[in-house]
Amino acid sequence: MAKWGEGDPRWIVEERADATNVNNWHWTERDATNWSSEKLKELLEGLCVENNEGKCEITEVSKVEGEASINNRKGKLIFFYEWNLKAKWKGTSTSGIKYKGNLEVPNLSDENDMDDLDVVVSLCKDEPETPLYDLMRKDGAHKVREALDSYVGLLKTEFTQGMILPTANGVTKQQMSQSKVKMDKTQIGSSTTAPPPNTGVKIPTCKFSLRDTFLTSPDDLYRVFLKQELVQAFTHSAAVVEPEKGGKFRLFEGNVVGEFQELVPEEKIVMKWRYNTWPCEHYATVTLTFTDKGSETELSVECRAVPDSDEDRTREGWQRYYCQAIKQTFGYGARLC
Repeated sequence: MAKWGEGDPRWIVEERADATNVNNWHWTERDATNWSSEKLKELLEGLCVENNEGKCEITEVSKVEGEASINNRKGKLIFFYEWNLKAKWKGTSTSGIKYKGNLEVPNLSDENDMDDLDVVVSLCKDEPETPLYDLMRKDGAHKVREALDSYVGLLKTEFTQGMILPTANGVTKQQMSQSKVKMDKTQIGSSTTAPPPNTGVKIPTCKFSLRDTFLTSPDDLYRVFLKQELVQAFTHSAAVVEPEKGGKFRLFEGNVVGEFQELVPEEKIVMKWRYNTWPCEHYATVTLTFTDKGSETELSVECRAVPDSDEDRTREGWQRYYCQAIKQTFGYGARLC
């Protein structure tokens, strides 16, 4: 038997103020079933597609059967979800004739790729044939897959906050937000909206800045934004990152794209940055400045040329899906400035 204080450090808990799950070594599990059920209804109900034949809309999600959970083992998150979904849709032709139909997704699970997901669309009994059926079967099914892909992204970002605790370095537990922020379907981490066309109209823009403090060195924090595997870790999704001047990046399932314009190791990153829902070729200029504060690093984020209409979403995105996510993933939590 080991003497007091000489045991395996993975099991020593007195270094944490809350004495809980040091270094994320113990298995923890969070039930995401109720949250998922509500989120799936929110993403699907009201979803619509239209063309010159008319419009189709999902009016009700009539069945959400299944379960979802997240497990944390040794700092690694493992996702499980399995759902059988049924919904009702209605179509309205350009002449005003209404049609009713059903939709089913029998195999939404972590074992199936989204491209292979079955979306079964049908017309209600005794409904006559209509071109709107083909609209819903093709474009509607595509939109449903996008919405469900958004659910998976939100499950891996919004619902996982606080699952990975900081390591035993004196950092306090990151507190979860006390107010629930309703997610826009075009938030970071979702992919429900295609890029809009370039209208050629000048849009009003604004600028804003943020500051945050991280319990790590400028070099380590600088690398988090440029090393592809580290970016994938805190975004919980595939990413493309070319860490050089002129290099491109693509994050959050393609909802954020851009290009690095200036890279000064340990000091500064300047990038062209945009949501894919912004007008084509419109980019904000984002400057990240890293300041060494001894045992901490102060990060200054300056965003210029952000569309006025997207200021709040962009600000929240940087706070939540960059700063908070980095702290929770790598244990860099420190006081907010």
